[in-house]
Amino acid sequence: MTKIRSRNSRRQFLSYGALAAASASNPLQYVAATSPPATLKVAGVVSTYFRNSHADVIIGKILEGWRQTGGDGPALEVASLYVDQISDGDLSRSMAEKYDVPIFDNIADTLTLGTDKVQIDGVLCIGEHGNYEIVPETGQVMYPRRRFFDEVTATLEQHRTRVPIFNDKHLAYAWRDAAHMARTAKRLKLPFLAGSSLPVAWRSPATVLPIGTKLTQACGIGYGGLESYGFHALETMQSIVERRRGGESGVQQIRTLQGDRIWEGLEAGLWDSELALATLKNMEIDLTLEQLKSQLTDGAAVYVIDYQDGLRAACCMFNGVTSKFGCGVRTAKSPSPKAWWFKLEHKFPYGHFEHLLRAIEKTFVTRRPAYPVERTLLTTGILDRCMHSLANDGAIYATPELRIRYKPSEWPFANQDSRHAFPT
Repeated sequence: MTKIRSRNSRRQFLSYGALAAASASNPLQYVAATSPPATLKVAGVVSTYFRNSHADVIIGKILEGWRQTGGDGPALEVASLYVDQISDGDLSRSMAEKYDVPIFDNIADTLTLGTDKVQIDGVLCIGEHGNYEIVPETGQVMYPRRRFFDEVTATLEQHRTRVPIFNDKHLAYAWRDAAHMARTAKRLKLPFLAGSSLPVAWRSPATVLPIGTKLTQACGIGYGGLESYGFHALETMQSIVERRRGGESGVQQIRTLQGDRIWEGLEAGLWDSELALATLKNMEIDLTLEQLKSQLTDGAAVYVIDYQDGLRAACCMFNGVTSKFGCGVRTAKSPSPKAWWFKLEHKFPYGHFEHLLRAIEKTFVTRRPAYPVERTLLTTGILDRCMHSLANDGAIYATPELRIRYKPSEWPFANQDSRHAFPT
């Protein structure tokens, strides 16, 4: 059994290099040598850890290689773990024992390894899965992502240190928490990466929407839980539309359509059925509008998003029709839909997480986010308002707080320029 370490049972660990001097403009110090070592030490702060959990398919790839079979993997080393809940089928203890990774009973010691200074080069915050309370009005799961983030940043501040942080999926269930996290990371000048594995997964076709393209309409396709998988669908769509002319300028208002309101919204021009059907067809789902209408289940919904620059997008959670994610757009140059299927490996080791981990590795090595956290901040805010609209009979929510501006990055997706083929 792996020993759970606390402040009363310290074990000394050595970190590489010396602390660089803090700049006069910022009292925090970097935990980084002038030339980073071949392998960076990371701390895993996770809600729970069982087979196929997000902790497994991210941290497991550091411990056991990209395919989790002992082969090549990232230039990262798991130096410590904090596990918030021990579930049935827990893997954390056996994996920690196998790879000599200490598990601590608090987040501060997970970063310091029980010593008097921060001993790691990056933090993985994975607050997904586990038994957590639900917001009664909206059904949102109250994962402890803000708590994880706050305890990590409090430890970094205490030790006058900063290291990169990755936050898995949306920043938090509540907009106020997400905004707090983004503000804190900016104030502390922390390299902060977050989000879904979908934007870096394989695409079909493996084409890139040129930055600066003028878009006239957009449609995301998704399925599953309206919060848990709705985030993936929103971030998939956002990774495309953020490349439009002028860059991202934020969202003006949001509403959620469900039941008969989906079809009333179609009649009112709130979403484009031709674009949705073309996007489905690109994912090898060829339906007529009548077939679509007959196959959707009661759990289907359409998130209607009006952006500040006039673009309208509809994120269609087409439960009953698909178990795939995609995005389609219309451009000013051509009325014909342009669509992408975001392909996932739907079995262990869930290889799309490899490409998320590649972005994490790059962020930790360079100390610069592979892509802007503002994308995830925006999609977190959109999702929160969509869930509130759903709970309030499709009410329209004005979103002045979502006037979030940013420019997209050129971080590649899995098979861009034939980098990584879909696993066979």
